[in-house]
Amino acid sequence: MNAAKRREIFARLQAANPHPTTELEYETPFQLLIAVLLSAQATDKSVNIATRKFFPRYGTPQALLALGEEGLSDYIKTIGLFRTKAKNAIATCRLLIEQHGGEVPQTREALEALPGVGRKTANVVLNTAFGQPTMAVDTHIFRVSNRTGIAPGKNVLEVELKLEKFVPREYMQDAHHWLILQGRYVCVARKPKCPQCGISDLCEFKDKTPA
Repeated sequence: MNAAKRREIFARLQAANPHPTTELEYETPFQLLIAVLLSAQATDKSVNIATRKFFPRYGTPQALLALGEEGLSDYIKTIGLFRTKAKNAIATCRLLIEQHGGEVPQTREALEALPGVGRKTANVVLNTAFGQPTMAVDTHIFRVSNRTGIAPGKNVLEVELKLEKFVPREYMQDAHHWLILQGRYVCVARKPKCPQCGISDLCEFKDKTPA
C-alpha cells in the first residue's frame, strides 16, 4: 500500500469521526489505567458495568488499596480472570503510592513495571490519558492492519512499529482509536462489512464481502 492511499484512509476515518476516544469510562489517568488493566480478554462494556460500581467510592490508588484484593474481586467477578486482575490492580496501587506519589507515570518503561501492565496497556494510557502519539495494537488493530494492507505484520509489535512508521504524523494521535472502532464494528473478524465500509475502495483485502 502506498503513502497516498494510507493518507486518504486516515483522512476519511477522521472525517467520519473527528474526535474518537476509548469506550472505557474513566475520569482520571488512574481510573483509565485500572479500566484498561481489567479489559484484557474482556469487553469494554463488561468493564464499564463493573467500574461504575466501585470507581465513585474507590477511584483513587489509596481508596482501592484500602478496599483490597478480596473487596475488588467482589466487584469484578463478572470479568474474566478477575482474581489475577484484582491481585495486579491492588499491587499496582501499592507501587503507584510507594514509587510515584500516587500518580500514574507518563513513560512506557515506568508503566510496564507495574503489575499486569504490558506494552499495549501502557500505550493506551500514554495515548488516551496523556496525549502521546502511541499505537496500542490489540486484536482489532492487528486484524485491520493486516487485512487492509495498511501495516501488515506477523505479530503485534511488528504491526505497531509499522503503523508508527506509516501513519501520517497528523493522524497518529487518534489512529489507534479509529482502527479499533473499524475492527470492532465494520472490519469484524468473521465477515467484514465491506459494503458499509467507508474505506472499502482503498482497502487491499482480496476477499471483500459482496453487497
